[in-house]
Amino acid sequence: MRERERQRERERQKERSAAAAQPERRVRLDQPQLKRRSWLPEYDPEAFGRTSERIARFLGTGRFIVWMTVVIVVWVVWNTTAPPHVRFDPYPFIFLTLVLSLQASYAAPLILLAQNRQDDRDRVNLEQDREQNERSIADTEYLTREVAALRMGLGEVATRDWIRSEFQELIKELEQRRVFPAESEERDR
Repeated sequence: MRERERQRERERQKERSAAAAQPERRVRLDQPQLKRRSWLPEYDPEAFGRTSERIARFLGTGRFIVWMTVVIVVWVVWNTTAPPHVRFDPYPFIFLTLVLSLQASYAAPLILLAQNRQDDRDRVNLEQDREQNERSIADTEYLTREVAALRMGLGEVATRDWIRSEFQELIKELEQRRVFPAESEERDR
């Protein structure tokens, strides 16, 4: 017994020294506080949204309609043709109505949530497209101004045709002064 008491006392001393070794927790204003644990369950809204989109995508397919039709037909056939002691939902099919109502009550909000998420994505894509269009328009306007400036600058630059016409005029003028012999004289030689 004494050994057990001594061992307990050693454990208590270790706990006290460990508690003393830890610095006191003080509140820092430059860092957010840790979330307190809540009694309510926590969930990831993105994971919930992705799941609701998958469900909504499935609810909008022909496969879902076929499976739902098969289930309802089997349900109705079973509850009308099976022996009375194994039927679980007799003729007015109240339980079937309850199941379909429950399915619809869950499907509608999930579909709305998926539509809202799609609207958010569409809004972001539309904003990105607008920004891209604005950049493209700005680039086009810049290039238009640059081309106009080049055209204005080229108006003052000698073009090939203008230089040719000037040379031809000079040659004619020199031929008239007889500085260069005429082309016909050169050909005769």
